[in-house]
This record gives sequence, C-alpha cells and structure tokens, in this order.
Amino acid sequence: MTAMPAPKPQVRGFFDPATATWTYVVWGAGDKTCAVIDSVLDYDAASGHTATASADKVISFIQGNGLAVEWILETHIHADHLTAAQYLKEKLGGKTAISKHILAVLKTWQPIFSNAADTPQDGAQFDHLFDDDEDFKIGALEARIIHTPGHTPADTTYIMGNAAFVGDTMFLPDVGTGRCDFPGGSAEDSYASTRKLLALPDDTRLYVGHDYPPEGREPLCMATVAEQKAGNIRAGAGIQKDAFVLRRREADRGKPVPDLLLPSLQVNLRAGDLTDFIKIPVNRI
Repeated sequence: MTAMPAPKPQVRGFFDPATATWTYVVWGAGDKTCAVIDSVLDYDAASGHTATASADKVISFIQGNGLAVEWILETHIHADHLTAAQYLKEKLGGKTAISKHILAVLKTWQPIFSNAADTPQDGAQFDHLFDDDEDFKIGALEARIIHTPGHTPADTTYIMGNAAFVGDTMFLPDVGTGRCDFPGGSAEDSYASTRKLLALPDDTRLYVGHDYPPEGREPLCMATVAEQKAGNIRAGAGIQKDAFVLRRREADRGKPVPDLLLPSLQVNLRAGDLTDFIKIPVNRI
C-alpha cells in the first residue's frame, strides 16, 4: 500500500535582522489554530530597554488572519535573543513549551547566575515540557518532537507534516550548522542530530532558526532534506563524523560569545519573564 503524503502545513516566517533570527507561525491547511516558534523580544543592551516591534509583527499577522494560538514553542534556550513568549501569551493566549532537557540547561547555568530564587529549577515556568518523541497537536494538525542536541543539550526539532523546525541544529546549505561550544554542547551530538534530520523524507522542509547569508544572498528560511543532503557545507550526506567534528571544533575555537548572551539566557530560562533585573556574572564565563 502506498503511504499517504505528509500534510503540508502553512508556514509564515518573520526575520529579525538584529539577531538573524527566524520566527515562525505554523498552522494546518483549512484550520485556524496555530503555533508560534522561536519568537523575538527586541532588546537594547546599552540601555536595558525592551521593545516589541518584532513580536507585534507576528501578532498583527495572527490577528489579521483570524488565527488562534495554541502553542508558543522554543526549539532551545537561545543565547542570542530574548524570547517574546510571555508577551505573546499575554496578548494571544496559548501554552509555552520546550523540551524536558531544559532541566539540564537550568542545572548548568544556576551556579553561574545564582538564579534559583527567580528561576524555577523544575521547569514550571513553562506550561509544558515535552518528552522525547512526544506527539501533540496544533488544532487538527499532528505534530511531534525529536531531540536534536549538540548546539545545546536541549535542542529540539518540531515536525509538523512535511515541515520540520530545526532551530540551530542545521542552517541553510551554504551556512552549515550551529556552534557547539556552549556548556553542554557537543560536536559529536550535533553530527548525530544532523543524521536524524537527513533521515527524514527528502521533500521535508527544514526551517532554520537563523540565517547568516553570504554576501549577495538575501536571508532565507528553508531548504529541503534533499537540498541539505546534496549541499550542506558542514553536514551534507557525504561528510563523515570525524571530519564534521574536527571542522566544527576548529570553527568554534576562540569564537566570541553572542552579544546578548547574558540577558538572553537569564530571560529565556525564565520562559520570557523579564522580572526586574539581569545579572552580570564577572569572570564566570
């Protein structure tokens, strides 16, 4: 019996040039229930001020198309931008969610930020923690997660029909893959995770968390599994594990931390709760 083709959900991407981040709204064809993936809260590091222009574009699109938010999802704890999850939840409703592997990330950063008093260590700041390979729904659209660590221990890919939202596990073919030098990161795990993604059907659309386009190319958000197999400069089908790990470690050696690392981690570990302060640990990272 011929297998039924995977549903093709509707996807709308929003690119934030300040952090090179893609935010996605995804919903099933003929359905008005949606999920938001990897939202952005604008943040000025010099003043400590936030703004909502990026998130408001997402809100305007959702409201303008009569969509209802069921999920506000994070692929991982981002180190380069603040999540707008709480702002979106306040304005649109929905449940915040992330992989259960956030518990390992919380444990890693608690001694550095001394944040046990303001950041629940059991993940209760999120409405839901996904198990590995957990199935869920966005309205009538069936979805599932797979654990794709390497960039961080908690990286997760959300698969919805023939679309997969891969966060920083894999970038567009001419960019490669995400760095693996954060605490708990692993080039070996990253390679294994790329193999999980390349094992998906060739027509699966892989939506990336960031794009850092070479000169002359506009930011793009998606490549198919077939395109990634054929052309990913770091993780294509013909690249072996040892070569991947060696190149990944060489590229990450001495790499500067993201500009918004300290505020991003603290806010994102709180599921987007700004509280009243962000700590600056001195000589700890």
